[in-house]
Amino acid sequence: MVAVARRSAFPTGQPLSAYLADTGGDARREAVAETVAALAVGAAKISRLIAQGPLGGAHGEATGAANADGDVQVALDLQANAYILAALHRAPVAYFASEEEEAILTLAPDAPVSIAVDPLDGSSNVDVNVSIGSIFSIFPTEAAGATATFFRPGAAQLAAGYFIYGPHTALVLSLGQGVDLFVLDPICGAFHLARSGLGIPVQTKEFAINASNYRHWFPPIRTFFDDCLEGIEGPRGKDFNMRWVASLVAETHRIFSRGGVFLYPADRRPGYERGRLRLLYEAFPMALLAEQAGGAATDGIERILLKVPGELHQRTPLVFGSAENVGSIAGYHVDPSLVRDLPPLFRDRGLFSS
Repeated sequence: MVAVARRSAFPTGQPLSAYLADTGGDARREAVAETVAALAVGAAKISRLIAQGPLGGAHGEATGAANADGDVQVALDLQANAYILAALHRAPVAYFASEEEEAILTLAPDAPVSIAVDPLDGSSNVDVNVSIGSIFSIFPTEAAGATATFFRPGAAQLAAGYFIYGPHTALVLSLGQGVDLFVLDPICGAFHLARSGLGIPVQTKEFAINASNYRHWFPPIRTFFDDCLEGIEGPRGKDFNMRWVASLVAETHRIFSRGGVFLYPADRRPGYERGRLRLLYEAFPMALLAEQAGGAATDGIERILLKVPGELHQRTPLVFGSAENVGSIAGYHVDPSLVRDLPPLFRDRGLFSS
């Protein structure tokens, strides 16, 4: 976790455009502001399409194709990518990296900033009306080109955020000075500041993980999970609630609303040994947001913002949220005395103890 220089207070209810105009005359900050404003235009179009549901063609039907990293695409993924890309053509963006693109696209190579996006995270859940979203990360453009711009530590990000499309459409944004929440007014079509200075509580009694993968997990994650399930009688000394929505944006939004910790670890399944979420356009932005809100983000051990991508769609394990819990999970990885590779029923306290 890093110390955060908070943005000066800004009145609740003010439009995103006014918030972004506060650049202090800095050219790079102005470029970031223009880029975020363009993203907001694209997100508003995505929001309207999703709100129509099946009536507007917003459904989870697979296209029969896979994206550049092998995941099945739905038509909505491609439409969201098109909306965002079109909006960014009006912004000072040099390079565009997307989950839906096989390679980095060049828009305006002399522009001061570049952007990596997951155009529609969780799109497979749209048919069941679960909140889904668009995730983005803004980097300063490097003169050496696209690879140098994106293949560097996540700490180089200038800004990051996500749009969440649910009962209302919201933007959670960090410009490197804390985290603020904006809500889309569907009447006027503009985002307005709803809450400033979002913070993640240091401690939590809530965690999110897909427990159906328990048999595939490595011992440190199994042990953390088992200790949480044992509740107040177990080594963690308190009762926990478990959540799992299967939408990264929805999970993140809950953590910003009431705390918690999210885990998507590596496991033994083929293709999951190095994690599943993408480092550049999923883990990096969520890590920046988490740290700016007083939380932490690791791959289980290493701070996410210190990692360096070696390829566009590189995957990573991801653990983020309340700082104390993220630190505890790292402890399970580095301290062998904490790890027990037997399920709870077979431990000394278990049903089959002698």
